[in-house]
Amino acid sequence: MRRRTLLASTAASTFLVPFGARVVSAAPPPEQITPALIEAAKKEGKVSYYTAMDLSVAEPMARAFEAKYPGIKVAVERTGSERLFNRIAQEVASKIYRVDVANSADAAHFLPWKRQGWLQPFVTVDIAENVPAEQRDPDGTWVNQRTHLSAIAYNTSLVKPEDAPKGFKDLLDPKYAAKMVKAHPGYSGTIMTATQQLAQALGWEYFEKLAKQKVLQVQSATEPPKKIEAGERAIAVDGSDYLFWMAKERGAPIQVVHAVEGTPLITNPMAVFKAAPNPNAARLLVAWIMSAEGQQFIVDLSGQYPANKLIKAKAGRPALASIKTFKEDPALVEKQADEIKARYAKIFKV
Repeated sequence: MRRRTLLASTAASTFLVPFGARVVSAAPPPEQITPALIEAAKKEGKVSYYTAMDLSVAEPMARAFEAKYPGIKVAVERTGSERLFNRIAQEVASKIYRVDVANSADAAHFLPWKRQGWLQPFVTVDIAENVPAEQRDPDGTWVNQRTHLSAIAYNTSLVKPEDAPKGFKDLLDPKYAAKMVKAHPGYSGTIMTATQQLAQALGWEYFEKLAKQKVLQVQSATEPPKKIEAGERAIAVDGSDYLFWMAKERGAPIQVVHAVEGTPLITNPMAVFKAAPNPNAARLLVAWIMSAEGQQFIVDLSGQYPANKLIKAKAGRPALASIKTFKEDPALVEKQADEIKARYAKIFKV
């Protein structure tokens, strides 16, 4: 089953719009967290949160929300963004409505979800006043929850700094053969987005050369950090950079590399679903995550870059503006996703 055409039979329309482009609706008035919303959410008593964020961050965040609002339980459903996309489509096709809030590392997912009318517009005062316009839908259907990078990293116990790669092209050096680990765009939204950016910048011939390096293939962008921390591989070609940093803060011998060519940038939008079984708890969860308190929690725990401009990046992490990054283009990812998966699988024989 083709990934991006999975939803075609249920689509209200099939035109392609640029990421964040205005269609026919407009964002609703910004809302505050009110006692009435809290009470309504407590009556529902639960909220389902579908996410691609690693459980080491998602679960503590959920527990922090529960502590803030006793009586509301958060069910974290964690999987790779590409699996999450297909799961939601299958649930909707079967008229099974379980997802309240979805957060994906593949921003392109929000294009068809919005087109098909699956998303419930919701804007808080924090979002309207403190999240830059380019990080939220003008019609209020999604907002960027956080930003991370798909970075190179290496185990300093296995690779000396003077022998470490400085960029993606360096990974083609024969001395790194059989020493690298890499995640898969068919599972991970981070890697789908990163693959599109790298293919555009370096060409598919880069991946053809990389495939000859006997790279260990894993599924999720959360896995390469764990593989190099455990010493199973010396170098991670890609992976969620916040997990590299978290491991380094635990004392693991890991060094993050921002490639000289540029590093893939990954936004992580979030939305309330229109058919959410717990709509009030869903709105409250999104409101809290996007508040200064919720954004600060994510930054303090993981060091991911906040969307709320009131919150500063974690101390010790390089400022996002100081890093050379590639440009994210969700509309192109949506258009090219099936081709990316097919070409990648053929090249790496996975």
